[in-house]
This record gives sequence, structure tokens and C-alpha cells, in this order.
Amino acid sequence: MRRRFMLFVIFIVASVLVAGAWYQQVSRTDFLQKHGDRQNLRKVPVSAERGRILDRNGEALAVSTPVDSIWADPSCIKQGSQMIRTLASALKQDPDALRQRLALYSNKRFIYLKRWLKPQDATHVMRVADESGIGCVNIKREYRRYYPAGEVFAHVVGFAGRDDRGQEGIELLYEEALQPHGGEQLVRRDARRQLFDVLQSIKDAKSGEDVTLSLDRRLQYFAYRALKSAVSKHKANSASLVLLDVTTGEVLAMVNQPSFNPNGNRSNRGGRLRNRAVVDTFEPGSTMKPITVSSAMQLGVVDTKTRIKTTRKGLIKVGSDTIKDPNTYGVLDLAGVLRKSSNVGAATIALQMKSDEYWRMLDSFGFGLATGVGFPGESSGHLPNYSRWAEIEKATLAFGYGLSVSALQLAQAYSVIAADGVKRPVTLLKSSQPLDQQRILDHEIARDVRKMMEAVVSTEGTAPLAAIAGYRVAGKTGTVKKVGKDGYTEKRYRALFAGIAPASNPRLVLVTVFEEPKGDVYYGGQVAAPVFAEVMGHALQLMNIAPDSDVPRPPLQLAATGGMQ
Repeated sequence: MRRRFMLFVIFIVASVLVAGAWYQQVSRTDFLQKHGDRQNLRKVPVSAERGRILDRNGEALAVSTPVDSIWADPSCIKQGSQMIRTLASALKQDPDALRQRLALYSNKRFIYLKRWLKPQDATHVMRVADESGIGCVNIKREYRRYYPAGEVFAHVVGFAGRDDRGQEGIELLYEEALQPHGGEQLVRRDARRQLFDVLQSIKDAKSGEDVTLSLDRRLQYFAYRALKSAVSKHKANSASLVLLDVTTGEVLAMVNQPSFNPNGNRSNRGGRLRNRAVVDTFEPGSTMKPITVSSAMQLGVVDTKTRIKTTRKGLIKVGSDTIKDPNTYGVLDLAGVLRKSSNVGAATIALQMKSDEYWRMLDSFGFGLATGVGFPGESSGHLPNYSRWAEIEKATLAFGYGLSVSALQLAQAYSVIAADGVKRPVTLLKSSQPLDQQRILDHEIARDVRKMMEAVVSTEGTAPLAAIAGYRVAGKTGTVKKVGKDGYTEKRYRALFAGIAPASNPRLVLVTVFEEPKGDVYYGGQVAAPVFAEVMGHALQLMNIAPDSDVPRPPLQLAATGGMQ
């Protein structure tokens, strides 16, 4: 009887076990599967690459290089002191700081432990974690922005932050196009919460679009070196240079000093982050005189036969104010006004124009208006409305005082004269032809003014140092007194040169501006003009622009024993 009872008990227990196993394996299969999936399946983000920024020839100016970031699920990391110390050592972090971070975010499922490691360093961290039995630590592939051209393109290209979003320059301006769109994957993890298998792609990652600039890397490098050298030589506070293609409105080079390294220190100490060529404005001084002459000719106030008297001791009275020249020039034609850079001559011409008509001409050249490139922080400058002009203000506008412009605005204005009177939009993007154009001057007037401006670069003008062997050059110097606490000072100057080449069939416009040169010289013809000649000469050769046949070229030097000249 006892034996039968024991067998019965054993039978009952076995039946219960078999029934339980059947229930778990058959009846609850779906439930257990779903529970396991909830524990081991997870959606994880997939990074995509930010679009590249390229120069006009496809040279990379901003690229995204792959880096690995270490992340963890704090909710499942064991807080054992030895494990934390081991992980901290692999990450090269303080163990106590790491422990505090993990405790602070213990209710989170994702935190970065360290970002932007070299792949080999990230692999080392993961190997240490695996060998030490530290689970819930993983690698995420990301991209870090790198700028191959460094400080040379820094002001134009700008930079992106650690979140891969543009913060300055083109990176900010074209953020929407450059920004990648990350994807998502469904993955399975093992018992230690390590990635085991990718099950499916939920959303495909999409890289950002490339942006191709109008700038030429070769011209930019040359212009940057020339400007930096001149700033050092003349001990200037800062400087800018802009080179435009007359036929398309494209910016071929845009450089500033001081600059910064976008791959390193991005502090704005001393305003280093500012793209001064677009953001900073200044009184343009005598570089406005060709604009004044052009405007007066277009309005029919003067022509090529006009003569201006500057004989009264080289000065002119405007109300209670006096405008004077450094010398008495006598009677000047319009070319003479530009060649001698006569303030009296320019003011005399301006005072003959009706104020509203003069203002509309200056407005049509683009003064007081943003150029339209859309660059972050671009300044529109300042052109006071004619309704507020006194006679002296109207007169001083003629030689560049009382208004403010940027280097890019001045270059665009000169491109009107270069393009036979047509104003074209300027652009920082590569373009085969201008989007739109507007006639400002009759083509004959533009050509006449260019011819007058050629005299400025002659030995009788203020800028013989702007001459380029083999090419006809038209331009204008500017030497501007800067404003101090007691008005215009005799101790602080701005040196400018704006020019066009070849003057016979213009292709390029270049403007260069130096703030407060402190060397032995400070005139625009001595400081800015040589930089114009150096950079413009290089650009003409690089772009294979043919020399003028009617300009004598220097003799060829043969570097050989007994060579000829």
C-alpha cells in the first residue's frame, strides 16, 4: 500500500512537471518570445555623413571623417568599484567622475561616455570592457568635421559644432542642404546587452548634399599668403581682400587677417572669427571718386570734355567748411581728377548733381544695400538718404566720407564699371552665368571711366605700384583718416586699392583694405596697391587671361651661363 502511494505521488509530480513544461513551451511561446524581444531587441540610431564643401574645382574644403563614440546604458552597468576603475582607465577618465555620471543618469538608457575617438582607441575600450565583463557598453559610428585648408578658408567656410550643425560661415548659411538625416536599425543584443545582430533597417540614413563654392583654392591660398605678409610688413591691425569674376559675379577669393584655425582654437579673441570682407564696413575714401565721376556722366552733368577748376589755392568753400587738396592742381579734366585724386575736383562734380539723382545713382551701384550673398552677419553698410544731406555732406560723399561700405560691396560697385555698366549679383556659389543683371551706366561711359582710371596706375598717378607687366590696369587708391574720439585723426589711417584688369577687356575686380598700417608708409598706393598687383598678376596668369598686345612686357631673363637679356 505504501509503495502504491509513493508511486502515485511520483506520478502526480511528474505529470505536473510535464504539464508545466508543455504550458511554457507550447501555450506561452508567443508570450515568452515577446518578453525576450522586449529585453533583447532595440532600435538604435544610424549616423550619416554631413555634406562636403568644395571649391570650384572640386577640392575639399570641409569633410566629415569617421570617428567612434563610446556610449552606455547606465541602467544595466554594475556599479562595482573595480569595474568602474577599469572602464575609466580605458577611457582615460577619472573613476569618481565616471561613477557620478553613471549614477546621475541611472534612469537613462543612453549616455555618451566619450566621443570622437580614433577607431583603434574605441576598439581598445571595447576589448577592455569585454575582457572585464562590463556589459551595456557600445560603439557608435559618428563623423567629425575636418577642414583641410585650415585658416586659409576659415572665414568663408566657417565651422560646424560638435552636434554637427553649422555655427559660422557657409556651414551655417547652407545648414539645411549640408545637414545629414540619420537612420534607424532594429538590432538584437546578447545577454550582456552587447550588439549581437542587425535584424532590419527601419529608416535609411541619408548623407547631406555637397555645396560647391565659387572660390578657387589656388587663388585663395595665394591671396591669403600675400595679405598676411603685407599685414606683417606694414604692422596693420587687420586687412581684407576680395577677388571677383566680372563676367559671372563669382567670388574667386575672399581672405582676411587675422584669421583662425577651424580645426583648433575657435575663440573670437580680437574678432578673429569675423569675415571682415562682408561683415565690417568703413568709409571708402577716394575709391569713391570713380563712382562719383560715373554717376555725374550718366546724369549728363559732366562729360569727357569737362574741365574742373581747382586753382583757388587747392581748396573750395562749402558753406562754412573747407575742402582742400594737398597741392594746387590748376584746371583738371575728369581723368586728372582721378589721376591726382583731387578732393576739390570730386566735390565740385558732386555739387553739380541734384541730390536725389546722385543718391539714386549711388543706390543703384549697391551702396546701403546687402549684396545678396546671404552670408551670416553681412552688413548692408550705410548710405544716408538725400533728404538729410547738407551741402557739405553731399560734397564729402564724392570722396568717400559720410557713407560706409564693405569690401564686397565696393568690389561689386567696381564690377559695374568693369562690366561696361552692367550690375550683376555676386555669389559665393559656383555659377556659369549670372542669375540676373541690371544696366546702371551706358557702356561708353563705363569704358571712358575705365580709361580715366588707367591713368591712376601710371607713373603720374597715385598707384604706379599697382601696375602689372603686360596688362592694362584701371584702379583707384584710397587713404582714409579714421575717426577718433575728437573727430578725424591724423594718426590713424585706412589704406585701400580697388582695381580692374585687364582694363581693355575686364575679367577681374580686386579690392584690398588695410586698417591702421603703422609702418613707414600708410598710403593706399604704397600699402594696398602692391598687394593688388601681386595677387591680380597671379590670378591673370593662373586663369590664362591673355596679356594686352599694346602694353610692353619686361624682357625675358635667361638663367644660364652667358645668358641674354
